[in-house]
Amino acid sequence: MKISEQWLREWVNPALTSEELAHQITMAGLEVDAIDPVAGAFSEVVVAKIISAQPHPDADKLRVCQVDAGSEIVQIVCGAPNAREGLVAPLAKVGAVLPGDFRIKPAKLRGVESSGMLCASKELGISEDNDGLMELAADAPIGADLREYLALDDKVIEIGLTPNRADCLGMTGIAREVGLLNALPVQPPTFDKVSATIEDVLAVELQAPDRCPRYLGRVIRGVDVSRPSPLWLQEKLRRSGIRSIDAVVDVTNYVLLELGQPMHAFDLDRLQGGIVVRTAQPGESLELLDGQTVELKPETLVIADHSGPLAIAGIMGGEASAVSENSRNILLEAAFFNPDMLSGKARSYGLHTESSHRFERGVDFELQEAAMERASQLLLDIVGGEAGPIAQAVSAENLPQRPAVRLRKDRIARMLGLELPDAEVERIFTGLGLGVSASDDGWVCSVPSWRFDMAIEADLLEELARVYGYNRLPATNIRAELVMPARSEAQLSIRPLRRHLAARGYREAITYSFVDPQLQRLFDPEISPVALSNPISSDMAVMRTSLLPGLVGAVLRNTNRQQPRTRLFETGLRFVPSEQGLLQVPTLAMVITGQRFGESWAVASQAADFFDLKGDVESVFALNRDPDGVQFSPGQSPALHPGQTANIIRRGETVGRLGALHPTAQAELDLAAPLFLCEIDLDAVLAGSVPSFAELSRFPGVRRDLAIVVDKSVAAADVVANVRATAGSYLRDLRLFDVYEGKGIDPKRKSLALGLTFRDHSRTLGEEDVNQAVNQVIDSLQKNFKAELRN
Repeated sequence: MKISEQWLREWVNPALTSEELAHQITMAGLEVDAIDPVAGAFSEVVVAKIISAQPHPDADKLRVCQVDAGSEIVQIVCGAPNAREGLVAPLAKVGAVLPGDFRIKPAKLRGVESSGMLCASKELGISEDNDGLMELAADAPIGADLREYLALDDKVIEIGLTPNRADCLGMTGIAREVGLLNALPVQPPTFDKVSATIEDVLAVELQAPDRCPRYLGRVIRGVDVSRPSPLWLQEKLRRSGIRSIDAVVDVTNYVLLELGQPMHAFDLDRLQGGIVVRTAQPGESLELLDGQTVELKPETLVIADHSGPLAIAGIMGGEASAVSENSRNILLEAAFFNPDMLSGKARSYGLHTESSHRFERGVDFELQEAAMERASQLLLDIVGGEAGPIAQAVSAENLPQRPAVRLRKDRIARMLGLELPDAEVERIFTGLGLGVSASDDGWVCSVPSWRFDMAIEADLLEELARVYGYNRLPATNIRAELVMPARSEAQLSIRPLRRHLAARGYREAITYSFVDPQLQRLFDPEISPVALSNPISSDMAVMRTSLLPGLVGAVLRNTNRQQPRTRLFETGLRFVPSEQGLLQVPTLAMVITGQRFGESWAVASQAADFFDLKGDVESVFALNRDPDGVQFSPGQSPALHPGQTANIIRRGETVGRLGALHPTAQAELDLAAPLFLCEIDLDAVLAGSVPSFAELSRFPGVRRDLAIVVDKSVAAADVVANVRATAGSYLRDLRLFDVYEGKGIDPKRKSLALGLTFRDHSRTLGEEDVNQAVNQVIDSLQKNFKAELRN
C-alpha cells in the first residue's frame, strides 16, 4: 500500500517528521517498508509551452522548438516524438540541475543552438516513463516552478500490511490510525449526496446472495469521457502507484484508494437487460480488460447481464462492457463480496488486482453507498452528466454479523502488565470506531463493520497494546503459581520413543498436514478428508487422515536422490472426520525400504522385509513394559499387500496396521523396491504399566524344545498363545525360534520349533515337573491344532 504523505496530512497532520511518522506507524503494527521522494532532486525547471515545432535542417528525428518559458521565449532542439505545437511540458532552463547532478548548459545540436532542455518524466525522477516529453495540463501556469506547481516536495510511504488489516487499504483507515496515535481529529473530505436528476434505474438480481449480499448500481447519462482527470487526481493516483487511464477509471481508482472500496463502471449502452450476480455457467468464457480470454469455472462468481457474463466479481471487468472514449452513458457499481467465498479465486486464474487484494481480505460491508455517492459526485464534477437514483439489492441475512466483545478490566493488567485509566481505554476503542459501553467488570464493545479481525477478548487487548505502544509496555517478570501436574508413571514420554527409533536406524520426519488428494485417496479411499478452501497448491489441498501419504512422499524424494535405503518415522496428528466432529488423533507412523543393513563387508546384502518392520514395532511396544500385551492378526487395507498386512492389537483393541505397500500402488508411485509401513495410535504406544520388582530366582531353569507339525493355515501366534495358557505357572520364557517348510514335511503343513524355559522361585524343578508341563502342552496342541511332534 503506497500513500502520499501530503495526501495523508490533508486528513490529519501530526507535528512529526516523515521519519518519525513512519516509525510511529510501524510501531503500531503497520510496517513501513520504504519512504521515497515523489521526484528527484532538481532546480530551475519551469512549466513551458511549445509555440512552434519545426523540423531540424540536418536531422530527421530532431525538431527546433520555440518555447514560451514565461519570462522569455527560448529555442530548444528536441528529439521527443511528442514534441508539438501547443504542448505544455517541463523545461529545464540554462543553469538548471537535474537528478544525478546533471547541469544544463547552452549547446549546439547539429549546428542549431539550444538554450535548455524539454524533459521527460524519467529525467526528473518522477516516473519511469521515457517515451516522450512529460505532458502537463493545457491550462498549467506558464513560467511557474514545476516543483511548486506539482507539489513535488512530497514523499511516498510504502506500508506492508498484514492480511488482517484490510481496513487500512485506504486513506480512511491510515488516517484513522494516525489520528488515534496522535490524539488528533481526522478531517476527511466532505461530500453531499448526489440528487437524482433522471429516473433511469437498472434492475439488480442477486442469485448468489451468500457470495454477494449487497450490490449497488447507478446510471449516469451524458458523460464526456474525453475530458481529462484533474491534475490533483492524476498525481494522487501516480503517487499511489496507479497510472491515469481516463476520468471514469481514475475516479473509481481514486475512491478505492481514498475509502478502500473497489468500484467498476460499465458502458451502459453495451448492456442487455438488468444486472444478475450469479455463478458462472458451464462453457462460459470472458475476455478480460487485460486482453486475455478465460474459461470461467463453475464456482466463479460473475457480474452478468441477460446475455452473459460482464466481469469476474471482485477481480476484473470484461473488455466487451468496458468504458471507452466513445462511451456516453455508464453504470457505476459498488458491491460487497464475502471474503471467504472470494479467497483464492483470482489466483486460480493467475490474476491479482487491487480489487481482489481488498475483497479477499474484507471490505467494509456498510461502505458501498458512501463510495457510490463519492464517485458520483467526482464524475459529475469532471465528466458531467446526469445521475439516476441508486439501485440496491441486499440480502441482510447474509451480511456479516458484528459480535459484541467483552473486555474485563482486570485482564488489562494481567495480560499487558500495566494499568490503563478507564478514560484512555475508552478513547482508544472509540478512536478505532468501536461502540463502547461500560459493564460491571469492564466494557462491552461492538465491532465496526470495517474490522474483520476482532472477535474475542484477546483482540481488544492487542489493540490496546498496539495503540498504547508495544515499545512502551513495561518489562515485568512473569509471576504465577505453578503447580506441576500429576503424571502417571505408567505413561511413557514421547522423547525416549524418538531416541529408541533413532537408535534403530530411523530418522524423524516432519511432513505437512496438507497432502495431495490423490495420494490421500490411495491410503484412505473410504474417508472423505477435509478440503482446504484456499490451498497453497493443488498437491496440498486436503488435510491428512493418515501420516503415510506424507512419509511415502518423503521416501519418494529420497529414492529419487540416490538414497535407496530409507527408514523414517513421524509422530503427528491425523485429522479424521466423524459424527463428533473433526477428530485429531496422535499417531506414530514408520516406513522402511531398501536393504536390511547399510552397505558393509561384515554382512550380506539382504532386502528388508515385513518381519524387519514387525520387529521394530515389537521393540516399540517393549518400551512401555508390556511387550506381551500386543498381538498381530491378519488384516486388510486397500493400500497394503493382501498377503502381507496385519492388524496391531493391544489389550483386545485394534490400534494400528502394518504391511507392505500394495504392488499396484508401488508401480503407480514408481518405487523400485518394496516399501513396508505401519501406522499406530500414539496413545496406545505410550500407555504402559508401572514397573514393579520381581525377585530373581536363585534356581536354574530347565529348557525343552518342541518341534511340531501343523497345517499351514494355523497361525504361529495362536500356537504360542495356546502354549502359554497350558504350560502352567513354571513357564518363564517361550520363544518361536524356527519355522520350516520343505523337504520331509507335508506340502500342506509346516514345522514350528518352540523353546520353553521353566523355573521356580523356591526349588530346583525335577524331571517329572517339567515333563508334566510339556505333556500338557503336547496334549493341548494335538487336541486344538492336530499337531504332531516332528521326529
